[in-house]
Amino acid sequence: MNRRLRAAALAASALGAAASGMTWGAGEARAGGFAIREQSTQAQGLSFAGAAAGSGGVSSMFWNPAVITMRPGFVSEQNLTYIGLSSTIRPAPGTNPAFAPLGGSGDIGQGAVVPAGATSYQLNDRLWLGLSTGAPFGLVTKPNQVWAGEAYGRSSRIFTLAINPVIGVKVTDWLSLAVGPNIEYFRLTLRQAVPIPGLSPAVYPSSFLKGESWGAGFTAGATLTPRDGTVLGIGYRSSIHHEIEGSIGVPLVALAPLAGQVRARLNTPEKLSVGLTQALSPVARVNVGFEWDNWSRLGTVGIVSTTRGIPVNNLPLNYKDGFLYAVGAEVDASPNLTVRGGFAYEVSPIDFANRSVRLPDGNRYIASLGASYRWSEKLTLNLAYSHFFLDRSRILAGLGRDYNVSNIAFAGVVDSSADIVSVGFRYLFGEPPAPAPAPLVRKY
Repeated sequence: MNRRLRAAALAASALGAAASGMTWGAGEARAGGFAIREQSTQAQGLSFAGAAAGSGGVSSMFWNPAVITMRPGFVSEQNLTYIGLSSTIRPAPGTNPAFAPLGGSGDIGQGAVVPAGATSYQLNDRLWLGLSTGAPFGLVTKPNQVWAGEAYGRSSRIFTLAINPVIGVKVTDWLSLAVGPNIEYFRLTLRQAVPIPGLSPAVYPSSFLKGESWGAGFTAGATLTPRDGTVLGIGYRSSIHHEIEGSIGVPLVALAPLAGQVRARLNTPEKLSVGLTQALSPVARVNVGFEWDNWSRLGTVGIVSTTRGIPVNNLPLNYKDGFLYAVGAEVDASPNLTVRGGFAYEVSPIDFANRSVRLPDGNRYIASLGASYRWSEKLTLNLAYSHFFLDRSRILAGLGRDYNVSNIAFAGVVDSSADIVSVGFRYLFGEPPAPAPAPLVRKY
């Protein structure tokens, strides 16, 4: 019995580890770690280049709230993104002989739709209010119920919702500042096989971990326009502390002492975004962008049983920091049509040292195309398509590794790619503002 209890305890604690190992967003959104970057159709068409400088329209609030001062009047943008991922994990030499015959994961990717929205309202010549909503983190993955890596993951589902009201001030003609609270809801459900001595791996039952939390942080940013045609933006999203409270469930009555209420403290990574938009002519612009995500702050997270008051396990995440480098350009092909494209390279916080079957992440290249069509003075329609090229990667879990369930060795090879399609619109409420007269003298 002690052996069974130990096996189930290891499985349950590994489920907790998976809670910190959440990788791709809804439908495995292709951003480093478990982040979802798909917050703006317009920015996606540029591979997110210049997003912090307003290249994503009002939806650039996600990267830099100060961009709300760039749009006069009462403006709202809504975006809907479909994320279609193909990802398979094949067992490789080194996998436990009892599990290797169970085969690969199948396609773990789950197609999903991710909504995001942003609205700005101009109170007067100097003051704006804004509100953005979206899912900054998320996960949906589902391998085969029975497969060689089942002890490390059978299904994963993460849902988040962030509400970010901000206030923006146009300090001068060339400087704008904005700040606001960021309120975030976080929920997870994770399942994996429980190794029971005496049973065949093909019939192992599943255990689960469920939990949820509310947390709060803030966003802040600035835009600078040193001269006509040049916009520099800097934005910051703070870390949010989550006290995730939930429960662990086990499949057998004999293992009931392992079940119960648990909690885990998880701090999401802060994000720093820098963007530059430079006009090359009255109808052409080039954009560049840089993002830094402080994933290394996650370190090792502890899962504690609140019913027994003792630690269940430590979660050795040990992520590295994530980085995105992007460049893009757009051209006004006509007064009503703008076309754009971009390319980005993202350095993932996940590598061979900390990769798991729930987190088969790796560095990726992002190629994107997009367009905006001005239907009327009030309505603009946006469309974007991106393809993600991911490096083939390897997984190793088990004895001697940070991710370890009952010393069951699993080695795998991951092949992934993703196609992302986003549609959106911008709507201007009220009458379009009259163009401001050009100043006779402008000081920089």
